[in-house]
Formats: sequence, C-alpha cells, structure tokens
Amino acid sequence: MLNGPIGPPNPVFPGGQSAPEEMKLRKAAEELEASFLSEMLKAAGLDGAPPSFGGGMGEAQFASFLRDEQARQMVQAGGIGLSETLFQALKERNHD
Repeated sequence: MLNGPIGPPNPVFPGGQSAPEEMKLRKAAEELEASFLSEMLKAAGLDGAPPSFGGGMGEAQFASFLRDEQARQMVQAGGIGLSETLFQALKERNHD
C-alpha cells in the first residue's frame, strides 16, 4: 500500500515555485477578484434580492452573502481577467 503521492512530493514549475505555492497564489488572486466584483455589484445597486422577496431585516443582513457568492461564481465562470493579472503579479513577487 502506498503512503503518499506518486512522484516528487512538490513538483517545481518553471519559475521555481511548487504546485502548492502556485495553488495558494491562484486562490488568493481569485479571492481578491471576487472581493472586487462583490464591491462593484454593491456599488451598482445589485446588493440584494429583488424587492418582490419582501425585504425585511433578515434580507438586508444576508444580502452581502448573496452578493459574495454571486461574485465567486462570476470568477469561476471566467471573471473579468483580474485574477490572472493578480496571480502573475503575486507569482513574480514571490519569485524575487
């Protein structure tokens, strides 16, 4: 029975960074893009459910969760390209 992954434990990509480091950087870049998109949705007035849902205190308190999830889904669908730019910048900064 194998006790761990097959192959090198931390493959190194061109640029000298291992797979886990690259994954962490990409995740951070995606979270930053999602935060940005969430704030843009809020500024555009898309920070809640349509008024037909009745509003109320509960809706107002949970609107940010809906907006944040919508922003995450936008990033997963390709976003606006900000996460890739952020990823490349973070990768370059970590390489130095």
